[in-house]
Amino acid sequence: MRLNPLPSSEYAERVARLQKELKKNGIDLFIGYSSECESASSRYLTGFWPFFDFAVVMVPVEGEAALLTGGPESYEFAKDFSSVPAIFINPLLVETCAPEWVPKVTEMSFNEILAKVCKNNPKKIGIGNWNIFPYILFKELNEAMPNAEFTPADNLLLNVQKIKTKNEIPYIVEAYHITEEAMKAALNAAKPGMKEWELEAIARKKMLSMGAEGMPYPSWVCSGDHTRLSLCRSTDKPIEKNELVQFTFGTKYMGYCGNMCRPFSIGEAPKSARVLMEAALEAFRYALDTIKPGVEASQIFEGYHKILARYGYENFTLYGPAHGTGSSEVEGFWLAKDDNFIIMPGMLFNIDIWLSDGIDGLRYEDGILITESGIRELTNYKREIIEL
Repeated sequence: MRLNPLPSSEYAERVARLQKELKKNGIDLFIGYSSECESASSRYLTGFWPFFDFAVVMVPVEGEAALLTGGPESYEFAKDFSSVPAIFINPLLVETCAPEWVPKVTEMSFNEILAKVCKNNPKKIGIGNWNIFPYILFKELNEAMPNAEFTPADNLLLNVQKIKTKNEIPYIVEAYHITEEAMKAALNAAKPGMKEWELEAIARKKMLSMGAEGMPYPSWVCSGDHTRLSLCRSTDKPIEKNELVQFTFGTKYMGYCGNMCRPFSIGEAPKSARVLMEAALEAFRYALDTIKPGVEASQIFEGYHKILARYGYENFTLYGPAHGTGSSEVEGFWLAKDDNFIIMPGMLFNIDIWLSDGIDGLRYEDGILITESGIRELTNYKREIIEL
């Protein structure tokens, strides 16, 4: 089942909020880049996400937003799915091995497009997706606007995204619901001898049958020695009895990410892994109790670090106990040592406890939505030492 799409007014309001951020920071134009696997900028602001080709979204401080993509296929695709009527084709946004088009295609340079999007020549341009923005696009932009100043602007879009609107909540809740049901299906089917990818496939089948469009990242099941890795892939390895298994899984539902992670064993868990589980679960409970409106992020990290230090595990983790999420699985706002932002109602986090001693590794992860009075837990199935 899928909900009705977001109304076009939601996208217009997002653009308007971003324009307020631009004006506040003295930036004349925001330019965000999107690909199939990193689609959040264009999808969040226009409702369009690219396949094969790439996309750029332009938001001037005054005026209408515009969407750029490559080739006639994506142009027609964007006309049906984008909430932004101003759509242009730029040849640099075509897929890597593009064909020679048979029909005549109206391609435009950044110089031509900027003249249509901006009332005046922008003096300061904010670049979204700074760390993946292609050099070839930046080069053409610089040639089109040689006197403009370019600056990273990811934080401006994050400021718009951080407080979820009432329109967004049903999609977020459903993304996590599907993820949890997929996790249940996999754990209920797990048995010795099953290969890692087979267990992942059970969860994938369940999520797709419930209306998910895919995954926000490549999910995985890893077991034994591979659990020490924070990032991994499902392999052909059979899952053995009495060994640690880590299941990291996420659903993408109508543009929103749901994520859930659980370590488990079929039979008795290794003793060393049980101690890691106990520490991780204590840290998780601490995060649940302390993440609330009005609390500073660094204060939460400090208490988390003290719990790990009591176990001698302060160097067994990679980062703080939670991060923002939404249109992307990780959407800024890490609860880190030096982060001083204040938790506010409407924020969405994944509590994400990762520990590894170099031999065993595990991750407990669940979604929470910050409310006026505290938090709303979006997943919580078997948040415990799981021995099947």
